[in-house]
This record gives sequence, C-alpha cells and structure tokens, in this order.
Amino acid sequence: METSTRRSATFIALIIFSASPLVAAETPQREWGKVVEAAKREGRVTIHITRAQTPILNAGVFQKTYPEIKVLEIVGEGNQVYSRLLAERRAGKYLGDVFIAGVTDNYQVYRAKGATSIKSIMILPEVADESKWWQGRHHFADPEREYLLMYIGVPLLPRLSYHKGLINPKDFKSIKDLLNPKWRGKMIALDVRAGGPPGGSMRVMYFHPALGPDFIKQLYGTMDIVLTRDRRQAVDWLGAGKLPLCLFCSDSDIERAKGQGLPVDSLELDQDVVGLSAQGGTVSYLDRAPHPNAAAVFINWLLSREGQITLQQSIFKSGGFAPDSLRTDIPKEEVLPNNRRKSSVKYIDLNDVNRLDMRPIIKVMEEGLAEGAKRTAR
Repeated sequence: METSTRRSATFIALIIFSASPLVAAETPQREWGKVVEAAKREGRVTIHITRAQTPILNAGVFQKTYPEIKVLEIVGEGNQVYSRLLAERRAGKYLGDVFIAGVTDNYQVYRAKGATSIKSIMILPEVADESKWWQGRHHFADPEREYLLMYIGVPLLPRLSYHKGLINPKDFKSIKDLLNPKWRGKMIALDVRAGGPPGGSMRVMYFHPALGPDFIKQLYGTMDIVLTRDRRQAVDWLGAGKLPLCLFCSDSDIERAKGQGLPVDSLELDQDVVGLSAQGGTVSYLDRAPHPNAAAVFINWLLSREGQITLQQSIFKSGGFAPDSLRTDIPKEEVLPNNRRKSSVKYIDLNDVNRLDMRPIIKVMEEGLAEGAKRTAR
C-alpha cells in the first residue's frame, strides 16, 4: 500500500515546494497560511460523522475560527455513515473530505483504500508534536500508523443496565453472573452486527483471557437474549420492565432515561476487564477529497488544543459523558473519574489493528444464536 496513491493530488501540489532541495523549506507558519488560504478558496468541507461526535460541530467553534469554510455534515450511526460513504465511492462519487467514526467503522473505509495519509497534513506544530499526546505518541489504528488517527482513549468495562425495581445489582459480582439461568429470557442486547459502540464491549469480552469466544458463545447460546438495533426501544423496554436487563445500552441513553424519571441504572461488571476504546473518536482524511485543503484545516483544528477542549466540553454540555482526549495538555474537568485513563491499569487495547475485525467475533456470536435456536426448537 503506497502512501502516495492515497494522498490528494491537489493538496500535494500545494505543498510540494517544501520537499524540493532547490527551494528553501517554508516555516510551518507560512506553510499553514498557504493551506488556510487555499481552504478559504475551496469554501467548504464535507464531514461524514457519527451522531455521537456531532456536538463538536454543533458548538460552532470551528466555524467561528474559519468563517469562510462552510461545514456540511453527513450524520448517522457508524455503519450507516460508512455504508453511504462506500456506496458513493463505488459509484464514482467522491463527495466526502473527512470521516469521523469509531475505529471499526473507519477501518472499513481504510480496507476499501478510501483513506489517505493524515501524517502528511499534520502541519500545526502543536498537532505534530507527539509529546502532547498520551504515551508520547500519536495513536493510529492502521498498521502503517498514518491513516486512522484516534484522538479519544476511554476505559471501557462491560456494563449492564437494569430496571431498579426488578433487579438487585448485588446479584452481579462478575460478568460471568450473566450466565446464571435465572436471567434466561430476561435480557435485551443491542445487536453488535449493526456496528457502533457495542462492538467495543464485545471485543473486551472476546480478547479477555478469562472470557473469550467460549463465554460469548455460551452467553448467546443459552440465555435467550432478545436482540435489537433500536437503541430507544431497548431503553423503553428496560424502563417498562418488559426485559429488566440490557446489555450494551449506552450510558448517555440510560442517563437520559433516568432524567425522565424511568427506574433504570447501570453497573460495571468487572473492574479487571478493562479495554481502551476510541469511542467514535477516530478520524480519517479521505482519498480524492474534493476539498483537500479545507479537510486539512479541519483535521488540524480538530487535533489542536482548541479542538480537543471543544470536543470534551461540547459532548459534556450536550448531556453526554465527556470523553478523555488523548491529548494530555488540556484540562479534564468535564471527564468523569471513571472515564479517565489511569497509569496503573493495564488496558486491553481495542484499537490494536489485530483486534479490529469484528467478523470472527460475530461468527462466534451467531454460532451461539444457532445453538440456542436448536435448543428451543427441541
């Protein structure tokens, strides 16, 4: 995979002078100024983005900083957005400039050779300086370490949501308590085949040495779990007590339901089963972007100190849980203690390129569902 085949020719033409030995290299400030002027002439940037990440756009900070660059956002759940993006590209329509989504969703675009090098457009010194980032490095989800950049790193524990009037949380001391026969037929779960955040929790279970594929197969094969792809339906059924347990219900949905007076809450099942998730915070710079300079300006802003502060504050103000940015030189007041990374914890890195493929995990899950269907048919 050659980096040059993924880069935008328009943008490369703009900055090629800096690589020539016959021309004095421009300072980052002058180089940045030229890119910004070119972005203003392009006049817009098209961002495909998952719904959970939209507060950073809704905050309007980028638009105030660069009023000449209009932002067009294409919003949906992760699998919806990347499916639309790939369908456009298969039809020869290169409409998107930037893709912001979870690691697994972004990886689909990468596999389809739809991403170009982000390293090539890290112009702002504060963005290029790896000392400003957790563990003193930029975190990429691709093997070349230049296409899929993660800017969020949040501890992820398998969480169980429950109806407070029907379930005693003390009954769950370990994630393995989910296999207690008394919970059979009493659990709803978001279907991980739809993509999105539930995939992270499944990967924690799959790669944890004390759980693994056997646990997932047993969970889906013996517990008669009701699957749904409708987040609202899952919380509604939970609040009504129709199914008193929910696996993979989102924290923000549960908090919203609690605010509406529904008798629901969540608990963390195992303190030692901890993954590290990008939680939708992965960005790629799309190949053949129609507005390559505007895309470069937006990505640099997103990864800047201002951009990452805006990210945390905007998600917090929208009623969600502020994510822990991988930038370490910004305040973390909005980030709950449980959502902050700890130096003492050894995390299962869910963003490792060898842990991104959901297909073997889904295969195990479907094998369990098939065994469960045979059991109930007897």
